[in-house]
Amino acid sequence: MPENPPAPWEYCLHIPDDLRAVTVSRRTLRLILTVHGLIRLADTAELLATELVANAVLHAKGPAALRVGWSAGVLRLGAWDADPEPPEPPRPLAELGDAEDGRGLALVRACADQWGWQPLSRNGSRGKLVWCELAAA
Repeated sequence: MPENPPAPWEYCLHIPDDLRAVTVSRRTLRLILTVHGLIRLADTAELLATELVANAVLHAKGPAALRVGWSAGVLRLGAWDADPEPPEPPRPLAELGDAEDGRGLALVRACADQWGWQPLSRNGSRGKLVWCELAAA
């Protein structure tokens, strides 16, 4: 695999409203990172993508997409869904204790270098993109 940082690129995987899409997204992301020589980011990126896509599938109930991009040494992951409502703010992991639910965005906040969300609209349809970034260094 190449030793130099790869040139900018971007992928978008459209996913159905189906929990199996989480596994497909995670495996597709690992393949993308492998072929671009970024396998060192794969474990953390898979965790982040799993949380973002799972939230989109579980809470939005409609079409969704995983966006993956690389530019200037930063990997950017995003999950688009058709629900325009903002995500619930993450609580600190320490407050969650042994809770089974509510850890997704708290994990994203803890593991990503940056994260956020933005509303999106296109052709009269509204939705949002929840994203995070991982620096290669």
